[in-house]
Amino acid sequence: MKRVLIATGIWMLTATSISAWNGEVVVSTPNTAMILHADEDTDLRMDYYGAKTATLQQLRDAGDAFNFPALPAFGTVDMIHLPAIQVQHVNGDQNLELRVESLELRDEANAKTYVFTMQDKLLPVTVKVFYKAYKNVDIIETWTEITHSEKTAITLKRYDSGHLTIRRGDVWLTHLHGDWAAEADITQEPLTAGVQVIRNTDGARNAHCDAPELMLSLDGQPQENSGRTIGAALCWSGNYELRINTNNKKEHHLYAGIDPQSSEYVLSPKEVFATPHLALTYSTEGMGGVSRAFHRWARTEGMLHRGMKTGDILLNSWEGLYFDINEERMIQMMDDISQLGGELFVMDDGWFGDKYQRNDDSSTLGDWVVDKKKLPGGLSVLCSSAAKKGIKFGIWIEPEAVNTKSELFEKHPEWALQTKGRELKLGRGGTQLVLDMTNPQVQDFAFKIVDDLLTNYPEISYIKWDANASIQNVGSLYLPMAKQSNLYVDYHRGLIKVLERIRAKYPNVVMQDCASGGGRANYGLLPYFDEFWVSDNTDALQRVYIQWGTSLFFPANAMANHINHCPYWNTGGRVIPLKFRCDVAMSGRLGIELQPKDMNDEERQQVSTCFRDYKELRDVVQTGDLYRLVSPYNRKGIAALMYTSQSSQGVLFVYKTDNYYNQPLPRIRLAGLNPDKTYTLTEKNVRVGQQPCELSGRQFTGRFLMDVGIEVPLWEDYASRVFELK
Repeated sequence: MKRVLIATGIWMLTATSISAWNGEVVVSTPNTAMILHADEDTDLRMDYYGAKTATLQQLRDAGDAFNFPALPAFGTVDMIHLPAIQVQHVNGDQNLELRVESLELRDEANAKTYVFTMQDKLLPVTVKVFYKAYKNVDIIETWTEITHSEKTAITLKRYDSGHLTIRRGDVWLTHLHGDWAAEADITQEPLTAGVQVIRNTDGARNAHCDAPELMLSLDGQPQENSGRTIGAALCWSGNYELRINTNNKKEHHLYAGIDPQSSEYVLSPKEVFATPHLALTYSTEGMGGVSRAFHRWARTEGMLHRGMKTGDILLNSWEGLYFDINEERMIQMMDDISQLGGELFVMDDGWFGDKYQRNDDSSTLGDWVVDKKKLPGGLSVLCSSAAKKGIKFGIWIEPEAVNTKSELFEKHPEWALQTKGRELKLGRGGTQLVLDMTNPQVQDFAFKIVDDLLTNYPEISYIKWDANASIQNVGSLYLPMAKQSNLYVDYHRGLIKVLERIRAKYPNVVMQDCASGGGRANYGLLPYFDEFWVSDNTDALQRVYIQWGTSLFFPANAMANHINHCPYWNTGGRVIPLKFRCDVAMSGRLGIELQPKDMNDEERQQVSTCFRDYKELRDVVQTGDLYRLVSPYNRKGIAALMYTSQSSQGVLFVYKTDNYYNQPLPRIRLAGLNPDKTYTLTEKNVRVGQQPCELSGRQFTGRFLMDVGIEVPLWEDYASRVFELK
């Protein structure tokens, strides 16, 4: 690398492709740009983020350059602004006065990363600010690294990953709220004066009640396919805080990072503290444009294992049997999914235990040995049975948890999170505790669970990794007392170390990220998993809403959608026609979660038809561009979405979400098509005993479908249609 002295005489630039720097840097993607600058003896300043059309001089001439700290530091911003970073030095000083010392450019095949190094003017604290701009997708990641060489540890009191300044105006916030079995409910509201905070403090799972992603619509009420929109996703699996400060000035300020409550991080000298990455995108195509950017980034960068690959059609045993597992039932379910045209069987909870048998959720977590009373032939018989039936075999585990009623807890009670001398707070089943993932011995144990399974049974092709407990006992017997506040952060660092080891040794095993449903739908863990379980609620009507909200940030091949049984207990015994349940599940990675032997012949035929047709459509569904057409949240009586591929193929899903007499339903205008091509519509997964509707076989130009649209016949309660477009 060539080191170049800048004209100011004090800045050092390390670069491979920048020949000079006058204090201005443009961080750009194919269609977006972020403009930053620094003057002599100042901190890094952000001037602009948006379309790739502006220069710093133009912004200054128009009075639109923000000239606000890119990483506002406590002690240097006035009191009406919030800091993004605050430290307490050894001497008690809580101020940071940062100035830029150097810029380094790292030019990689898929991205350029700009590294700004800032130093406190008085004390030896260094803060590096990173901006990684992708060359093939409109995403910029930002994060920081903090180090120091003070005599003893300093305390990081706040350490946001990034900060963004936005012009104040008619700006609306879109974020996801919810609960267990009701995840990803969309909330939209205008930004008004004050501080809006979105946060999660579960400790282990961060996406049930609120999610670490948001959108900001800059031109008023959010629109699906129009309007300037910013999207942000914090790539972290633990506690977080997203803050938007709207003061009496002319800007909104977005801050995103780890929640500092009970997490003041004690940083030893020379130790490097790296914050999670904050992924940002900007689109002029509304919420849909932001979603498509995140989906493309996820498939190329954010989910390194599945990427553009598609997932298998599977049967999971949970809602069909719950804990009532035995060898005969497992083999029968394998036979059923094979005959239906499925490709994978996953044995869920209840298969393990020696001294303690796992018949409910009150015991045995931690004892990962096969229960020979339930499975006398062990996993070998199940693996060979699956192979004989032409399907793959998968298994459920929960490596981060232990029950007090288990051999593991009897042997290693100190491995559970706890505070010495305090009574244990017990979770699920009245006995569940979370293991201390800050402890390297526990990390080795969690890795060994997976390593032993895959070493002894290399036929296992799929692992469902669950996490069913919050961190209630906020204490670690491994961490020193002076670093107990590091727990919430170091827990997830330890978890990621385990996952990195697993993925390095077993890159081809498919892994599902489950946490009592969608509790870990985040970009902090998605790089280590192939998909996540969207929700423990598989009721098809509620799943329309849950999957709609989840699709704002996550692609279809990351979303596991399963056909459920009816009547369904999670929604008060609601009964929904099987075709509707199939059609809703087909809009992501398709699976089934019921007892197949309880289906009648007509139901089996419907599921077989669904599986057959889905195999023809899944490349487009799982890896195509998503266009949300009619939102169920708009109360128009329907929901409609579609996927398109580069090969001029598309799949349209339409669901009737409200049911009443003489109901007017909207005409559906499609999107993402080639206006000059002619498309043939073919209805798929037609209801058993019925003929395709009158639209099937008709031809329309892409321009007509997008400008005029079609009226989809939806006569009955819970009517639904799936169309292939070629």
